[in-house]
Amino acid sequence: MAAMSRSPAARMAQLSGGILMMIVAPITAPLPGPAATFIFAGGLLLVLRNSHWARIRFVRAKRRHPRTGAFLDRLMRRGSALRRRAREQARR
Repeated sequence: MAAMSRSPAARMAQLSGGILMMIVAPITAPLPGPAATFIFAGGLLLVLRNSHWARIRFVRAKRRHPRTGAFLDRLMRRGSALRRRAREQARR
């Protein structure tokens, strides 16, 4: 995992920044444009990259709601989702 190669201070800073971005996103939602969506997605990415607990919860939620999970994977351009889509297309 790439997250384990960084220093603990850098991981905590990124995790804190991600949480802060996710908190700020609803506050910026009334502003015109899709800024809140991108802020929340960026925060979610930082949290998922730096928190094992959050990754486990995300995987459980994806299993419970596969259509929503697949949509989120595509939005975040996760490598695992891209590999999974390529594998499914090769089967067809």
